[in-house]
Amino acid sequence: MENNRNFFITIALSVLILTLWQVFYMNPRMEQQREQARVEQQRVEAQKKEAQGTNPGAAGTPAPTAGAIPSAPGSDSVTAASRDQAIAATKRVKIDTPSLEGSINLTGARLDDLRLKHYTETVDKNSPEIELLNPSSLPNGYFAEIGFVGNDTTGIVPGADTVWSVDGNPTLTPSTPVTLTFTNDKGLTFKRTISIDNEYMFTVSDTVQNSGTAAVSLYNYGRVTRFDKPAVASTYVLHEGLIGVTGSEGLQEYKYAKIEKDKEYTPSKSTNGWLGITDKYWAVTLIPTEKQPFQPKFSYFEFKDGPHSHSYQSDYLSDAISIAPGQSTTVESEIFAGAKEVSTINAYAKDRQIRQFDLLIDWGWFYFITKPMFWLIDTLYKFFGNFGLAILATTVVVKAIFFPLANKSYASMANMKKVQPKMVEIREKYADDKMKQQQAMMELYKTEKINPLAGCWPVALQIPVFFSLYKVLYITIEMRHAPFFGWIHDLAAPDPTSIFNLFGLLPFAAPAFLPHMGAWAVVMGITMFLQMRMNPAPPDPTQAAIFTWMPVIFTFMMGSFPAGLVIYWAWNNTLSILQQGVIMKRQGAKIELWDNLASIFRKKPSPAE
Repeated sequence: MENNRNFFITIALSVLILTLWQVFYMNPRMEQQREQARVEQQRVEAQKKEAQGTNPGAAGTPAPTAGAIPSAPGSDSVTAASRDQAIAATKRVKIDTPSLEGSINLTGARLDDLRLKHYTETVDKNSPEIELLNPSSLPNGYFAEIGFVGNDTTGIVPGADTVWSVDGNPTLTPSTPVTLTFTNDKGLTFKRTISIDNEYMFTVSDTVQNSGTAAVSLYNYGRVTRFDKPAVASTYVLHEGLIGVTGSEGLQEYKYAKIEKDKEYTPSKSTNGWLGITDKYWAVTLIPTEKQPFQPKFSYFEFKDGPHSHSYQSDYLSDAISIAPGQSTTVESEIFAGAKEVSTINAYAKDRQIRQFDLLIDWGWFYFITKPMFWLIDTLYKFFGNFGLAILATTVVVKAIFFPLANKSYASMANMKKVQPKMVEIREKYADDKMKQQQAMMELYKTEKINPLAGCWPVALQIPVFFSLYKVLYITIEMRHAPFFGWIHDLAAPDPTSIFNLFGLLPFAAPAFLPHMGAWAVVMGITMFLQMRMNPAPPDPTQAAIFTWMPVIFTFMMGSFPAGLVIYWAWNNTLSILQQGVIMKRQGAKIELWDNLASIFRKKPSPAE
């Protein structure tokens, strides 16, 4: 049984190390490298376009036929030297809210210029604001558009190339909606009222008046289109790409690579839900009206001509809307474009009755752990005013919840140490009969009320908590750029210091080929080393080597993890040392820490000749 126990511990620790190395070290490191490559590529392309000053002209899209949705940009599809030039190329309506600023392109009534006031690219306060939406003429074009599909009887209906007129107020604010109008040659007048709240939700209300002599039928469409994708490939712990909750399928997630392969995916027709494109922290989604059934679709398009080679698109097309002569109808849609703040998303899902809108945040399969973990950290943050302190307090709460089980585990471990002489005696007595040896061991465990696997529970309990905390740090925008104290300015990013330049004391940056290892990773490694030295070294040399080198491996591995996760692990180790020490003292078991530390410096006897 003792051998089985050691075997299980070895396997569990080996799997844990390999899993953590792949998920939390390799993936974030690859993400950082790809992000740097993306920024550099955009800089080079911008310089090239500015130097060339190219303007190949418009690449318009013909008016769509019934049942077709535009897949390419409208008449503003020109190569621009800069974002400012692209915005200035068309007439616009200004957007100014507490959370957003930008403009609506009157060509297509398109949302293609949107910046987030509360979020910057880096922790530097002077860093540029996040540019969520960009004109289609840019390499990183990204926009949302609501329009109509008509036929010969309807004439030209509002679409990607329609130039709308503005009535009255030229600025969209939470208290002042804007009204756009368009009248075609068939007697159809389109009146669009766009309003916005204090956060990130636009409401688009289209009233269509048929002043002609014949009944008409048209279709309402919406699309979210982008021409680039995040340079950082999304990991399996986070979805980035096309997303929606519609029809009988419910939640549908299409990563960029998958839609590039499949080209198109058409879920079943729906009467409620939403769809769009999501990034790690931001999203743009369409919420069609529930009064009209619609057909959702996810697509990938490739272009032979024009400034773009491909695009990604989430769109919907409503059933036919019939309007009799002299009558009018109103179609209302919503567009979410902003940061995926947990409280804001949950409020939209509840207050506006948007079907499962909370799934826009990727809580993952273990949402039943991840969501409570975020709630606890966020609640404690509101009390302490610092997410780092909230994480430390969360660790204490989690320790308290699992204290009874951990107490039994440590007590069982302490009792096992007390019967070590009897275990040695059994092994010596039945050295040649493994079956009797195991039977005697089992009887000893039963008599002394010892669980031989008790030592695995403290480690096993940390795994789901560790993963859920990593998920919270990785996906929630609340943790982005959240400071702690000292040199930690972003708990969701790795510790910026490095042991290889003595944490900044030496006047050079650590070479890129060296693994990143900051000060908090060293603290974590020390606490892990001390915790493992609380127990006597395993008798098996292989296990002893694993226990000796594990703190070193984890120290290097954790260096590239989010600083908040490393701080949690170091604090958790410290609490575990104190907890284990108190329990062992109560049980009368010897604490091996000081003897183990002394043995490191004690001269070992040379082997006998």
